[in-house]
Amino acid sequence: MFKRLREGIARTRDGLLNKLGRLLGRHEPVDASSLEALETALLVADVGVPATSKIIEAVRQKAGRSDSPLIDLLRAEMAGALAPVEQPLRIPAELGSPFVILVVGVNGVGKTTTIAKLGRRLQAEGHKVMFAAGDTFRAAAVEQLKTWGERLGIPVIAQGPGADPASVIFDAYSAAAARGCDVLLADTAGRLHTQGGLMNELAKIRRVLGKQNPAAPHETLLVLDATMGQNALQQARTFHETAPLDALILTKLDGTAKGGIVFAIADALKLPLRYIGIGEQADDLQPFSATAFVDALLGLGEAE
Repeated sequence: MFKRLREGIARTRDGLLNKLGRLLGRHEPVDASSLEALETALLVADVGVPATSKIIEAVRQKAGRSDSPLIDLLRAEMAGALAPVEQPLRIPAELGSPFVILVVGVNGVGKTTTIAKLGRRLQAEGHKVMFAAGDTFRAAAVEQLKTWGERLGIPVIAQGPGADPASVIFDAYSAAAARGCDVLLADTAGRLHTQGGLMNELAKIRRVLGKQNPAAPHETLLVLDATMGQNALQQARTFHETAPLDALILTKLDGTAKGGIVFAIADALKLPLRYIGIGEQADDLQPFSATAFVDALLGLGEAE
């Protein structure tokens, strides 16, 4: 998994190390020029101004009290910055009813594929999973989820094109409860926070689920596209202000050299980052680990 992670964020790592390679290999005391170079490299990787400033200041302070090389100081600060959002998804063993995960996001972030990958992972962990095809505005999304369901042996509850998404998810919850499924993964239509009708629809889905189970949805997951960089952060921030979110999944890290957006998102939102997507394969949705991510980013850990 670590090797795959290194491969998956290679573009960001290569960009960062191309700028910092010589600095990170030196054992001389950290000086102003090295900190300036570090700051530039982090900003280019889309770590963002607030998160970069915090990392640089912490490294500067520790460098004044330690003769540790820059790589050690940087590793510690970067891992520390991400540690609070490293909170794996936990499905209670004795819930007694389906654990409902409502998956939301804008169009094009890989939401439906992410649901399939998450379903496969949960299934491999021993959970009995069901899918709800709640993206009824895009017929291809329903068919895509059905195809994944057939491939994985996961039942899919769907209705016709244009059906009421709340009705689909209502039926899916009832079916999941009747069949003894312990996880219901519900897809929803891609939407922007500015689309009032779709945001109201999301609120309706939550109300309908609440009538079946006051605790549902147990988790509302926002899927973000890492290739969007700072736009993904703004998207998440405004979405969170409009609809309450519980956690995040960051996809397509393999497709960008700006994977530092992970730090910007962690710093700004403080929301758990459950998983990261680092490729197209089913196993390329990995639980987020702060230390593993930082080590892969800095070229540390296992040999190539």
